Amino acid sequence: MDGIDAVAVDLAGGQVDVLAALTAPFEPDLARRLDRVRSNPDHFPVAAAAELDAVLGEAFAQAALHVIDRSGLQPADFLAVGCHGQTLLHRPDPPFPHTVQIGDPWRIANRTGLTTVADFRRADLAVGGQGAPLAPLLHQAVFQVEDEDRLVANLGGIANLTVLPAGGGLLGFDTGPANCYLDLWYRRHHHDRHHNGHHNRHHNRYDGGGAWAASGEVNTALLASLLDEPYFALPWPKSTGIEHFNPHWLDQRLARHPNLPPVDIQATLCELSARTLARAIDQLDGVKPARLILCGGGIHNHDLVNRLRAHLDGLQVETSARHGLDPDQVEAILFAWLARQRLIRQPIATSPVTGASADPLLGTLFEPAAAA
Repeated sequence: MDGIDAVAVDLAGGQVDVLAALTAPFEPDLARRLDRVRSNPDHFPVAAAAELDAVLGEAFAQAALHVIDRSGLQPADFLAVGCHGQTLLHRPDPPFPHTVQIGDPWRIANRTGLTTVADFRRADLAVGGQGAPLAPLLHQAVFQVEDEDRLVANLGGIANLTVLPAGGGLLGFDTGPANCYLDLWYRRHHHDRHHNGHHNRHHNRYDGGGAWAASGEVNTALLASLLDEPYFALPWPKSTGIEHFNPHWLDQRLARHPNLPPVDIQATLCELSARTLARAIDQLDGVKPARLILCGGGIHNHDLVNRLRAHLDGLQVETSARHGLDPDQVEAILFAWLARQRLIRQPIATSPVTGASADPLLGTLFEPAAAA
């Protein structure tokens, strides 16, 4: 939740050709406002959320126009914009599963002049699915091969795992925290630091390279307390978010282990992320994966990746760059790909990932107003 990832991508012929890409960091005030709503969505004023919807719509539109310009093309050269939006809330459990993403798609459509496809998750919820994760759908399209069982892990705030058996088939689910607690704990203890003697408005959002975590020691008692979480033992289909793995969840468990050095807590949180993903892999039935392909921002956390490798001895661990896709761009590519599927009215077989009872058309079309 640090900024906007945008790609200009050509998907002709079933190939993925990235023409340009960028990340537009959120301005500090906007980042703080988003942090507030995500930290306590049940008590966030609807008026403030509505304003954020408009602000983010403008920001997403600008990011789309900037990446189009960077590609050397014009908006008229593109078919559509696919926009996931910023998740404020994701609660997929009965009796009324719901999910909320903001970033007004009407504004995107009218600023860019392009059909905009948004609201990708609620159609899946409506047919009994979890609405998440959706990344496995693209992983299957671009990473599955005939002769090798493969795994793909997307390391975002939450980690999700994709299982790609050789020759066909799909399974996917969220395993638990990846970066969300690492970022949260780092921010609590580095909010007023300066970088190289100069203020940097973005540097204090995350533990660069995982260096802070790597300098600490894992506390085994705290780790056991963190691992004693029912979600980790739930069967597929399952998805989660920082609504569940929120600051309160962490603070409750930290209260049972007072006076631990903050750096050791960071190391333990990193071990939690690695351990839960590795456990999910170890518990897979009928699959003998040859490699784990990593994507998402967590690939830059060298401590997290090293811990994963240590737990997955004998499994080749590499990033999606080895397979032609920049790991920082995969999720943005996902929503371009899903937008294309919606434009050609192609239902998506989400059942193996979300548990949906039917194949939904994911996404809603928002057309720009007629030119004056």
